[in-house]
Amino acid sequence: MARRIALVALIALAGGCGRVAPLTPAQGEPLPVKPLMARNTPSAEELLTTPSYADPERVDELIKRSQRRPVDRFDLPPAGGGPVLPVGMGEPVTNETGPADPE
Repeated sequence: MARRIALVALIALAGGCGRVAPLTPAQGEPLPVKPLMARNTPSAEELLTTPSYADPERVDELIKRSQRRPVDRFDLPPAGGGPVLPVGMGEPVTNETGPADPE
């Protein structure tokens, strides 16, 4: 039991010994070269900043009610005509109740 506690403490100490300092290039090494269309050479902080297109905002909009999909003129059936459906399966489904034959 004591060995496990000592092992956990050693791992925690080893994980916490990292030094936090601003990033700089290695001794004698320059920053990456200036991109062709850039006005100036970006700093290390600018290189580490995530661009907005790489981290888009999440949309958590819930659908409040079912909605029909808009007609898509490019949503065409396969060239062979698509799968053969059993009789009655190709009919449109509605939420209306009542007799099947309107009289």
